[in-house]
Amino acid sequence: MRILVLGALSGPIRELTRLLGEGGHEPVFAEPRAAGPLFPQAAAAPFDAALLDVGFSTLEQLRQRHPHLSDTPVILLGRHSDRLAAKAGMAAGAHDFVDYADLAATLLPTLRLLDERRHFIICGDPKTQQLVELATRLAASEASVLVLGETGTGKELFARHIHRKSRRAAGPFVAVNCAAIPDNLLESELFGYEKGAFSGALTRRIGKFEAAHGGTLLLDEIGEIELRLQAKLLRAIQEREIDRVGGQSPVRVNVRIIATTNRDLRAESAQGRFREDLFFRLNVVSLTIPPLRARPGDIPVLVDYFARKYADLNQLPVRRMGDASLRTIAARPWPGNIRELENAIHRSVLVSPGEQLEIEPETAPPATPQATAGAPGSPGAPANPYVGKRLEDIERELIIQTIGYTRGNRTHAANLLGISIRSLRNKLREYAAEAPAAALPAPAAEAYRSAAHV
Repeated sequence: MRILVLGALSGPIRELTRLLGEGGHEPVFAEPRAAGPLFPQAAAAPFDAALLDVGFSTLEQLRQRHPHLSDTPVILLGRHSDRLAAKAGMAAGAHDFVDYADLAATLLPTLRLLDERRHFIICGDPKTQQLVELATRLAASEASVLVLGETGTGKELFARHIHRKSRRAAGPFVAVNCAAIPDNLLESELFGYEKGAFSGALTRRIGKFEAAHGGTLLLDEIGEIELRLQAKLLRAIQEREIDRVGGQSPVRVNVRIIATTNRDLRAESAQGRFREDLFFRLNVVSLTIPPLRARPGDIPVLVDYFARKYADLNQLPVRRMGDASLRTIAARPWPGNIRELENAIHRSVLVSPGEQLEIEPETAPPATPQATAGAPGSPGAPANPYVGKRLEDIERELIIQTIGYTRGNRTHAANLLGISIRSLRNKLREYAAEAPAAALPAPAAEAYRSAAHV
């Protein structure tokens, strides 16, 4: 969990840092000011939780000055003498209060319970219920698990479920998004580094493998790891030891590996893009999560859950979805799966004018330019506009049109295309080197220009 810690950067801060590190959490520290914004490193959302020293700010003050934290669960920290202020904070909506005297025994279990409440599987379809039962059975073993499925289907939720139901539940759950970390940083992120290993390495830092010791390590989007690092990852899994960057001796680790991907790793192995031995090591048992369109029984319960969630978040009355809108939702393909559905329901909660929630009409993507071999219907014109084009040209056109359709939103575009953000970013930079944005077809040019230079 990414946790914002608000309080004096002294006193019990060392113990707090140690405990959060042992639990596999990522702390961001800041001192609340009497007025004005937080330090810049604490001003960016999202955070999974916030720890607030009641001696420095009240919950009401924090949320008034920093509305981006209004949906962030807050755990109050203080001493026995602060219990009156803590009681007021709990009445104002704080999740819990932890006494500094009980920090070692109380903090991590409190965070673990909070994390469990954030990550539970909502389902109403028999297919999903059977998958939950299978995941629960798999949790009892120590075997590596490969979770497969399209982007947005809930692969991480199933990984967390396996951890919670396993013998390692009391240990940390550490997640690494392999697609979001540049290749040159991923090795030190996974395995850590020693002081002086490279310029800027001023202290030793443990990696995610060590942070997950005694628990579970989730390697999200495992298919994005480069081949060189795959070899080192394979050795870490097989030998249960890692080498920090710049280290002189191996470090023993005890972790269970869960990996997720939206790629066909068997096909990737056949093409030489993924090590076959690593695939077999990860794929001891697998769990395939079907897309949302293949489990329609989940849609009504998810709609109800998101409608209530975002009504509460925005302090609006809870409304139900009309039958006509529910039929519309059930008929859509939802290429972005649950993530796309959640965004749609959030918008519906905000913009629906009546007593019932209404789903916005689906916007068609921009029309694809016709092939140059001839106008539609003319003699000799291909029946399909893509006939006669090179595969890489079709891919480029599709990516550019999707970027235009999403108005520069790369995350949404990557979800629709079924690729990682990193793959999309690399493609855009490749295209930017080949041709200026002005040469691209409208309406994608402006969105493409802004997305390519990041």
